[in-house]
Amino acid sequence: MKYEANKDSISKHEVPEWFHNAKLGIFIHWGLYSVPAFSNTGLDLTESEKRGVEEHFKNNPYAEWYLNTLRISGSTTEKYHHDTYGKDFSYDDFVPMFNEEIKKWNPDEMAETFKKAGAKYIVLVTKHHDGFLLWHSKYPNPNKENYCASRDIVGELSDAVRKKGMIMGHYYSGVLDWSFTPEPIITAKDFLRGSTSPEYIEYATNHWYELIDKYETMILWNDIGYPPTNIYEIFAYFYNKRPDGLINDRWRIYGSSEIKRIPADFITPEYHLYKRIKKMKWETCRGIGNSFGYNKFETEKDYLKPEELIRMFVDIVSKNGNLLLNIGPMADGTIPEPQMKCLLGLGKWLEVNGEAIFGTRPWKKPQSKTMDGIEVRYTQKDNILYAIILDTPKSKEITIQKLSIEENSTIQLIGYDKELKWTQTEEDLKIELPDDIEEAPAHSFKISS
Repeated sequence: MKYEANKDSISKHEVPEWFHNAKLGIFIHWGLYSVPAFSNTGLDLTESEKRGVEEHFKNNPYAEWYLNTLRISGSTTEKYHHDTYGKDFSYDDFVPMFNEEIKKWNPDEMAETFKKAGAKYIVLVTKHHDGFLLWHSKYPNPNKENYCASRDIVGELSDAVRKKGMIMGHYYSGVLDWSFTPEPIITAKDFLRGSTSPEYIEYATNHWYELIDKYETMILWNDIGYPPTNIYEIFAYFYNKRPDGLINDRWRIYGSSEIKRIPADFITPEYHLYKRIKKMKWETCRGIGNSFGYNKFETEKDYLKPEELIRMFVDIVSKNGNLLLNIGPMADGTIPEPQMKCLLGLGKWLEVNGEAIFGTRPWKKPQSKTMDGIEVRYTQKDNILYAIILDTPKSKEITIQKLSIEENSTIQLIGYDKELKWTQTEEDLKIELPDDIEEAPAHSFKISS
């Protein structure tokens, strides 16, 4: 259909099948903040926000917020910066350091890692709140000369990702750009002080058109909100060029007295999971650690373990969600070892169990338990039900509670050739397991009828 630049027309866009099928994307936060690579450790987003908004911003666990936290007097970031670089060293002085480091980056190797992890799409942060661009735009920053990467990171990575058969999307910080607004965000009300001047609106909107036309993005992943303009013009232009494209939900229009919500293809909770199946498509984003940008002070205890990641991912998929798993590369593009360990661990599990994940849809209920307390999650595809148990059983049989299947059903443990013997005991399903079942974070039973 032909989309018009209004809410009613845009609202008719449907989530493309590829996004329902994809399940796993990789988010990339990489920029000037990757040079100091500092933020507070030991607190995730939820724990940090419980301490109150002002304490959260002063001790922000997100390394990509380095510039904002640096601007807050008395913050640990301010102390770290002065102790490490000196009081006369500005944030802009990280530009030549970053540009020197990225000479070592190999986009093909990075894309290959994402492929091994099982990712189907990638979302690159092209400009975060600090305003630094990861591409050579026709519309350079009017406030800072050469405030962009020396390599066309957006173009090089987009090409490498597509060569590996994955889909490319792009993130852009809409209403927040600290190269236009020098005051730090300290309170919740400060979010209303976004960049909303006519000059900035033209600047940001030109960037989105550039990402659509030059870099052929398939996902418009805006963050925080957008300055007051007819956003539907961008949406209609995008959908008419890419009917199978997607627009996220973070496009609230900032005005002088109100914030208006905009229709979206999917919602984007952050470091958050749902207890039930969501009717609307959702995509949770989170870091492997507590920060999106690389924080060199995070240790193993701050990172997810591969088994935790796998079980979380299965839970998300069972409830109609996708996981946009973030990596925060070092300044030179190297993926830190704890992050790499998680990526490859997930990829190894998906090599065996991917058919119970990719291309599936939620079942009539997302979860139950075995008789001995192991969590179970469900997905379905065609006439196949997948029951995924989130641990390795200790006995030679399991009983899944409140699961009834048809008499002529066959059950196979994915990764093993033989059909398994099973019996229905009232509303519970008892399954005999193979003798040589290996330890794994989760096992997938394929139930065909």
